[in-house]
Amino acid sequence: MKKALFFILFFYNCSYSQSFDPKVLEHIDEFFIDAVFYADQFITPATDAAVYQSSGGWIFSAKKEKRWSTTFGIHSNVFFVPNSDRTFVLKDSDFTFLKIQDATSATIPTALGNGEQINIVDRYGVINPNFPIETPKGINENIIFYPHLSAAVSLGSGTELITKFAPRTKIKRGEYQVYGFGLKHNISQYSKALESKNINLAMILSNSRENISFDFLDIRTNFGTLGINRINGSVNTWQFQTNVSKEYNNFEFMLGSIVNSSDFKYKFSGEKGTIDEFINFPRGLLKNF
Repeated sequence: MKKALFFILFFYNCSYSQSFDPKVLEHIDEFFIDAVFYADQFITPATDAAVYQSSGGWIFSAKKEKRWSTTFGIHSNVFFVPNSDRTFVLKDSDFTFLKIQDATSATIPTALGNGEQINIVDRYGVINPNFPIETPKGINENIIFYPHLSAAVSLGSGTELITKFAPRTKIKRGEYQVYGFGLKHNISQYSKALESKNINLAMILSNSRENISFDFLDIRTNFGTLGINRINGSVNTWQFQTNVSKEYNNFEFMLGSIVNSSDFKYKFSGEKGTIDEFINFPRGLLKNF
């Protein structure tokens, strides 16, 4: 599983009148490292859940269909949020730039957790302790429903093109969307023994994109806001699936196995911050980790 995290902050040329120790800028990379760590702990359970939910509902039937036959369906997957995905333990030792206010450790919610919050400040006096960072709230849901539309068209020779789509759906403090396509091929057509027993075997290779975003940290410093208040997770999943089915009259009973690989990318976003009124950063500062 690969994870790439991208952070884009835009600052513009301005001067500042407040006193400021330039040496603090030597530690600015530490802030981004801390933000990466927290973002990973916060949103990963939600992006994992999106992958689990998008994995099902690809194959309507393992049978070989007639050329140009089409199938449409409305599906709804259900994800039961495990307790282990609802919270994580945060310690001061996990940070280098930031620190927990008035504590050394705390159990706080992930994106799937509840609405409890703690306060975070920094070690260098950049963040006003009277206006600390409040950790983001979770959606506080035990069960997540994922409805989506699916369609399949047979291209002939036992091959089908399959698509699935879920419109952008709003949830508490966030939203998500899933879409993808796949190619299914019937294997049992090459075995007379399987066909004679009404046993069908099919395989599918699919690719899906899961986009999910949540409200994140509203960071206010003694020099203005950073303009970071949203975290976006983009997941690119390749999946190989095998299904076998047995026909009994008009019924088809099916079992399947799934193997997938996902590439995760996270990005912070938000409106332009006010920190540029005090600190002169290079235009279009880009931090990659």
